[in-house]
Amino acid sequence: QVQLVESGGGLVQAGGSLRLSCAASGRAFSGYHMGWFRQAPGQEREFVAAISWIGGSSTYYADSVKGRFTISRDNAKNSLYLEMDSLKPEDTAVYYCAAVSGLKRNVPSMTANYDYWGQGTQVTVSS
Repeated sequence: QVQLVESGGGLVQAGGSLRLSCAASGRAFSGYHMGWFRQAPGQEREFVAAISWIGGSSTYYADSVKGRFTISRDNAKNSLYLEMDSLKPEDTAVYYCAAVSGLKRNVPSMTANYDYWGQGTQVTVSS
């Protein structure tokens, strides 16, 4: 089992940047595929980005964030990151990190794929 805690959210103007972090505790962090999702008020939780287990050699992005967001992991620090640049008001949401065992079949963009979730961190982008 793994526990996840997000941080780094806040209020930023359009065009600005934020870096989200997700600290993991419990079993070996490198053994998990990791993902970022977000949920705006009144909307379903949606996929943002994902990274494969161990070395993170594979990354995946939603079309809406491709070229603006970068996902990365530091297994030595048990941490997942989301660098968000050129932020837009439509990026406003609660952002969640999620994990699933690397031994499981991985469908990175599906919320149902993930077994463990953090509590979320609010990102607000003003126009």
